Amino acid sequence: MESLEPISLVVTSVGTEQQAVEISEELVVRRLATCVNIVPCLRSVYRWKGKICSDSEYLLFIKTRTALFEQVSEAIRELHSYELPEILAVPIQGADEAFQRWVVGMATGVPDAEADTVQELGFD
Repeated sequence: MESLEPISLVVTSVGTEQQAVEISEELVVRRLATCVNIVPCLRSVYRWKGKICSDSEYLLFIKTRTALFEQVSEAIRELHSYELPEILAVPIQGADEAFQRWVVGMATGVPDAEADTVQELGFD
């Protein structure tokens, strides 16, 4: 059995739906992510600059190759409006083999690649 390249789930949160969509689309266009799920309507409570804050946010679940974490992190910092965005990588210990191949094949880190290395799967 061949070993598949490792994948990770990168998590970040943003303050608006517009920014969630913009970051998600840009990561996919740049081929830094295969898929991004946007989870709306969560409440974050945190301490920032000596104050307790409570804000409504959108959570992004970003599926990518583990090897692309630094590039994904850099892109998030570039596109994000927060002074200190949350950027967490969670290594995936188990994934459906076909899904993992899709993530690896689509997240090449090279924008506008001429040919996909893996056949795109439809998720209807």
